[in-house]
Amino acid sequence: MHVVFGAGGRAGGETARALIERGEQVRVVLRRPEQGEPWKALGAEVAFANLFNADHVSRALKGASAAFLLSPPPLDGDPFAQAADLGKALAEAVRRANLAKMVVLSSIGAQHASDTGVIATLHEIETALAGTARATAFLRSGYFIETWSEVAQSAISEGILPSFLNIEQKIPMVSTTDVGEAAALLLTQTWGGTRIVELGGQEDCSARDVASAFAEILGRPVEPVFLPSEQRLTVLTEAGVTPEVAKALLGMYDGIASGRVTRQENNEHWRGSTLLAAAVKRMVTELHAAT
Repeated sequence: MHVVFGAGGRAGGETARALIERGEQVRVVLRRPEQGEPWKALGAEVAFANLFNADHVSRALKGASAAFLLSPPPLDGDPFAQAADLGKALAEAVRRANLAKMVVLSSIGAQHASDTGVIATLHEIETALAGTARATAFLRSGYFIETWSEVAQSAISEGILPSFLNIEQKIPMVSTTDVGEAAALLLTQTWGGTRIVELGGQEDCSARDVASAFAEILGRPVEPVFLPSEQRLTVLTEAGVTPEVAKALLGMYDGIASGRVTRQENNEHWRGSTLLAAAVKRMVTELHAAT
């Protein structure tokens, strides 16, 4: 039985679907009952848990041969204090369950304890979970291509792609489809010990590359527009992001700009198969379907 936490989100959902498509037994762990029915229709077991509660998590792990774990995106409060609490709860639950294998979603750059903004919370999670299962893979993902869905409407309606990333800086970007495929592969492989797998797309991409992909799909020009730091905080505040979370998110973009969020030479380096244009086309299609 493979237990997938966070199946209501992008990466967890893609992981669960990839496992189901492989014919594996899957238990998805969700936060809300209304999320469960679509997964039951796909043949998955459904459980509910608060990830910050070791009792909940250990019950969800009962009978698991392997599990996919992640840290939910911070919504309010201190993200770093929350990461410490989450790491403690997850580590306790994994030990109680005597879990044989786990894949933990992390990020490229998580080798650093500071100066990477919110990515440093994943360093905390990795540290807390290290050695708690007999086999552990930290799946350090690149920047999710699907993050651009938050500004895709501007590209569609105005021909402008607002960017917190420097326009020409190429960084590892990857579709969550490929994250799910990589996680499913790691969960179903036979191996032991600790692995660090850094996952990017077919090639590193810039904000200009993303704008070009939107232009290709839409059939009209799309111009990337860099937002300086003072504008970014305003954008996040107007979107309802709390000051502590905004500071952590902006710290991540500062870490990317400075080159601190990079791959480590001695880790496993994987590439996904989803083209940037294909991921952007999927975003545009989903936006059109929702309107």
